[in-house]
Amino acid sequence: MQKGRLPLPPHFAPERVGEIWRPAHGELAASAESWAKRHDLRPAGDDVLKISLLAVDVQNSFCIPGYELFVAGPSGGGAVDDNRRLCEFIYRNLGLLSQICPTMDTHHPFQIFHPAFWIDAQGEHPRPFTLISTEDLERSRWHVDPTVSSALGLGESFIERYARHYARTLGESGKYDLTIWPYHAILGSPGHALVPAVEEAIFFHAIARRVQPDFQVKGDNPLTEHYSVLGPEILTGPEGEPVAERSKGFVDRLLHSDVVIVAGQAKSHCVAWTIADLLQDITLRDRHLAEKVYLLEDCTSPVVVPGAMDYTEEADAAFRRFEEAGMNVVRSTEPIESWPKVPL
Repeated sequence: MQKGRLPLPPHFAPERVGEIWRPAHGELAASAESWAKRHDLRPAGDDVLKISLLAVDVQNSFCIPGYELFVAGPSGGGAVDDNRRLCEFIYRNLGLLSQICPTMDTHHPFQIFHPAFWIDAQGEHPRPFTLISTEDLERSRWHVDPTVSSALGLGESFIERYARHYARTLGESGKYDLTIWPYHAILGSPGHALVPAVEEAIFFHAIARRVQPDFQVKGDNPLTEHYSVLGPEILTGPEGEPVAERSKGFVDRLLHSDVVIVAGQAKSHCVAWTIADLLQDITLRDRHLAEKVYLLEDCTSPVVVPGAMDYTEEADAAFRRFEEAGMNVVRSTEPIESWPKVPL
């Protein structure tokens, strides 16, 4: 096992974390194998202590300034600074991290949270960041664009009935109202890809430790939001018919690890709801399992859109709840060995 934190490899350019480029995977692979020999890094399969890093939605759409949903956080540079620290954390703990699990928010043009899904009485689509409640639908302020039924191959009456069921179920759950987001993380687009600097770090880890990244695709169901990688917002339709399902197999794999580390974007949404779902599963199994979860508070930021929305308080409150439940809030700059309860 790695003793102490490793230096940063020479290819890492922290000043470029907020940029996009083509990683040179061939050169990176050769460099990673050389790095592994130099620092005596063993295959992850040999690890006695299994440490998993869950990297939530570190994609261009959320992490590159100027892209559709850049997570600026209170500082304005949120996701860029978070990813610089995340890359450094991966490189410095290369020999300790057994598995990296990147999640990929994955969307299509017609989804329930995209503008094209909805129109008002004048036939206009809602602007990004519009909130749609049950009351809005009951007053016919918004309704599903009739052309969506043909786009999705579903009946028009079903879509309208489902939309009311969806908004009502969200409201009853106590979560945010349905939010209309800018088109983002569209499958096949540059926004869908991982941030190059983070992708390089994940690839470098894979080659150096001889282990595949465990990619998790989420969010491609057009009928539900899917903030949490562990499960969508809505599981059933208006008649109780199944619409989507939870990722039980992935939860099992995560909780099989001795240590689960969580980072990514955004703290107020996909990160918070992923952790909340994980905590729900832990509570059903054994509440003491919460002690194996570590939240990198300096590698995640909340959604802040000046003049439109600021979820900083909600994100911080969520992290306080998670800590009260037994999870550990830590910083990436602290050695893993110094974290509380790590069984090193």
